[in-house]
Amino acid sequence: MSTDDPIDRSGLRPRYWETTPLDKMTRKEWEALCDGCGKCCMNKLEDEDTGEVALTRVACRLFDDTTCRCAQYDIRHQFVPECITLTARNLQGHLYWMPETCAYKLLNEGKPLYDWHPLISGDAQSVHDAGISMQSRTVPEFEVSDDDWEDHLIEEPGT
Repeated sequence: MSTDDPIDRSGLRPRYWETTPLDKMTRKEWEALCDGCGKCCMNKLEDEDTGEVALTRVACRLFDDTTCRCAQYDIRHQFVPECITLTARNLQGHLYWMPETCAYKLLNEGKPLYDWHPLISGDAQSVHDAGISMQSRTVPEFEVSDDDWEDHLIEEPGT
């Protein structure tokens, strides 16, 4: 694995995600599933009538679009109380708004990870190189009125 990976993927069982159910993974295994795309940190629009969710490139105020990481991950709930801490227990309630390329969603649906996923490629940069991440593609939420979020929709799945 790449040494510049902000997620600790060291010492994991080889291809554990293919044999271990999501609800049986260790915390480290669970965290390592994150590909670092940053799409979950983008604001979303939900149609009240249909429930359809559209992703925008309007980033949470804590999102750093250079690193595709939360600038205050460990204490983010102090600044963004509505930020989700995704777990195997609450996954089902959040799948509807998650990006189509998300490892948690893919594995829940019995699908394989993409070749660009850091667990497959061995390189945290691969998600950015594949054009999947939100790196350098966002606008901060404090610069865009809520009424203008529709002007910043992004296409999915982006694979």
